[in-house]
Amino acid sequence: MLDPKQIDHVATLARLGLSDEEKQTMLTELAQILEHFQLLEALDTRDVEPTAQVIPLVNTMREDVVEESLSPDAVLANAPRVEAGHIAVPAVLPDD
Repeated sequence: MLDPKQIDHVATLARLGLSDEEKQTMLTELAQILEHFQLLEALDTRDVEPTAQVIPLVNTMREDVVEESLSPDAVLANAPRVEAGHIAVPAVLPDD
């Protein structure tokens, strides 16, 4: 069973500042999660092949069809800021 010190430790590792109410909620929820893992540990999985995906993966790609694209004016109409016919964004690197 979990105790409040363990919750404090996990919160510290996760860099979370939890209120007393949040700590109590986490204590209850983590205890339930650990109970589920105990149920899983009791299962006999010796004859089960290891797998990373239990259902088959299928690509859901659409046909590559050429379509008319937006005009530059239509694109710029949605931009928050436009300068000289281009979308203006804040600088990410300092001017050196």
